[in-house]
Formats: sequence, structure tokens, C-alpha cells
Amino acid sequence: MQKPRLGTRVVPWIALAAGILIGTSGLIDQIGAYWEDITYLSQGHMVLVAASGGAAILTGIPVGIWLSRPSMERSAETVMQVFNIGTTIPTLAVIALSMTILGIGFAPAFFGLFVASLLPIVRNTYAGLLAVPAHLKEAAHGMGMTPAQILFRVEIPNALYVIFSGVRTALAINVGTTPLAFLIGGGGLGELIFTGIDLMDTGMLLAGAVPVAMLAVLVDFLMGQAQLHLVPKGVNPLR
Repeated sequence: MQKPRLGTRVVPWIALAAGILIGTSGLIDQIGAYWEDITYLSQGHMVLVAASGGAAILTGIPVGIWLSRPSMERSAETVMQVFNIGTTIPTLAVIALSMTILGIGFAPAFFGLFVASLLPIVRNTYAGLLAVPAHLKEAAHGMGMTPAQILFRVEIPNALYVIFSGVRTALAINVGTTPLAFLIGGGGLGELIFTGIDLMDTGMLLAGAVPVAMLAVLVDFLMGQAQLHLVPKGVNPLR
């Protein structure tokens, strides 16, 4: 069995040190003063993360599969270049642009986060499927498999690790960017973060930032476990 990676061993100690620092500095009492706000705002925050991230996954993987098909060979690279250019645009700019089109509220926040999360998923799905060795597909074809069977039984299982990596990256971007939704009326924990900055209130700032950080760690941990257990052992470097 492969030994745990360095990050797996270090992160719990960092979390413990951060918890001790917050507990001994009195900041935990300051954060606790905003518990009702945290509880209320976290609900909208998680709905926005789940909705935009889920939509990006359900859209990005099929788009990546479509671009990897032989019929798209000539135009796929051009489309991917457009996606790559999109990754250079700051997420805040994407959210601001969505506000000019959709106004303020949940809809522009959802759209901006959806677009920001979509790009890594499409890119990794496309790259992962292209990296599947040709001889595996040829062998499957020689066994009489249909193109759909080759895709779902050969290509996707072999590309699943790379696809999961794209999803993890996308969700990390999503969770870390969602506080910006407050700036366009999207709600969420960004209300505590940006109001705390404006008022120079450290307790309020941390009341928003700490739950966001905890959510990011939790989402990455869950995706890491899914990647560990769902990706076939033969193509999974984590096993």
C-alpha cells in the first residue's frame, strides 16, 4: 500500500495548530458572537456552491467527452484555446460581467461561479480522454465493442483520475470564490467577510473566513476520498 502523501500528514497538524491559535487568542469568542449569522448565511453559501459546482460538473464532463471524439479532432483544439483564454480572466471580472447581463442576486452569482468552475473540468476531461493509450481502444474495438462501450468501459475508467483532478480544482475555485458573490447580491458568507473588512472588525471577518476555509478543506477531503476509492486501482496513483 502506498504511504500517505506529505499533504495528508501535514494538513491535520496545521488545522490543529490553527485551532489552538484561535482558541488561545480569544478569537473563538469573537467568532461565536456571530453564530446565528454564520448559521443563516452558510445555508445560502452552500446552496450556491452546490448549485454552481454541480451544474459545472454535469456540463463540463459531457463537453469534454464531446470534444475528445474523433469527429471533433479538427476543431477541438480551437475550442480548447478559447477555454484556456477564459482561464486567464479573473473570476471577479467574470462575476462582474455576469452582473451586467443578469443584474444582481442569485442568478449572476450562479452564472459567474458556474463559468469559473467549468473550465478546469472541461480541460481535464478532454486531456484525460486523449491520453488513453490507443492500443487499449484498438483492443476493445477488436473485441467487438461499440463506440459507446469503448467510451464507458475503457476510456472513462482510464481517464477518471485526471477527470477527478479537474473536478477537485474546479470545486476549490468555486468554494474560494463564492464569497465574492456577496458583492453582486448573491449572499453567502462573503457578507461577514467584506463587512468585517469595511468595519475593520476582526471577529466578523473571521466569522466568515473560517467557515469558508473549513468548507474548502471538507470539500477537498471528500473529493480526495472519492478519487481514492472510485478510480480503478490500476490507473490510480493514490492506491
